[in-house]
Amino acid sequence: MISLKSEREIQHIREACDILKVIFETVEPNVRPGVTTLELDQMAEKIIRKAGAVPAFKGYRGFPGTICASVNHEVVHGIPSRRKLKEGDLFSIDVGCVINGFYGDAARTYPVGKVSSEALMLAQAVEGSFWAGIEGKKAGNRIGDIGADVQAYAEKQGFGVVRDFVGHGIGRALHEDPQVPNFGKPGSGLKIEKGLALAIEPMITEGSWRVEILEDGWTAVTVDGSLSAHHEETVIVYEDRIEVLTACQKKTQLK
Repeated sequence: MISLKSEREIQHIREACDILKVIFETVEPNVRPGVTTLELDQMAEKIIRKAGAVPAFKGYRGFPGTICASVNHEVVHGIPSRRKLKEGDLFSIDVGCVINGFYGDAARTYPVGKVSSEALMLAQAVEGSFWAGIEGKKAGNRIGDIGADVQAYAEKQGFGVVRDFVGHGIGRALHEDPQVPNFGKPGSGLKIEKGLALAIEPMITEGSWRVEILEDGWTAVTVDGSLSAHHEETVIVYEDRIEVLTACQKKTQLK
């Protein structure tokens, strides 16, 4: 069932998203060689709870962390641990929170120290693919228009687009209808309407787009061991635009 949000409900989602922005602003300068993903997880949880919110992921279907901490070939759902980040790693953080009964959800990919030019291009491309997906979109467009533009942007730069995981509606639940694939055909899928809240989250790879799940039951990795990157934003559809509620000041320019 599709839930269109009132302005009051949007304000509650915005409040959750504002907390996520503080997390990214705090975590980014701490993504460096020697830090553990568990330390970053604890940092995020402290911010969420201090704001009077609750981590959205911790305990969700048994997930043990506040953040999903994915490194290099790990696509998504990496479990925070005492593993230390190393120079040259590519690190993705996915985090959500709930406050006053409403959710926000977002993800970023960061280079750890000095990374290869290929890794940097991948991190920039996944963010760029998100912005390509929403550029010019508004009420009346279709879900397939978003996915088609995400896919076209990523594949034009030679990267694979993961099919196994998709974006989703968000609001009173972390995952609501509709699903938002990062691939598709223009003009296909559900028509998006004013008040629709979505979490759009491209995941792209340096090689094959195919993934597999590790024995921990959570961590998804590329089947060929190639690098992966993830970018997610919570957005609201309006009559004349899509507003990004989790956007920080810096963003990748479309090319």
